Amino acid sequence: MSKLHYWWNTLWSGLRQVSGDDAYDRYLAHWHAEHANEGGRPLDRKGFFKAEQARKWNGVRRCC
Repeated sequence: MSKLHYWWNTLWSGLRQVSGDDAYDRYLAHWHAEHANEGGRPLDRKGFFKAEQARKWNGVRRCC
């Protein structure tokens, strides 16, 4: 049962990574590793989602 559990977790983790579902988790890990000593607090999930949407869709993103 342990091997099955390991492979399921590996598959699930890979699927979340490919789909971008783990973006907030990766953001938190990065924030704690790189920015926690600067003070402040990381964005909450809702704030992170809004910031990512703005980053993706604001501004011109085409060639002509």
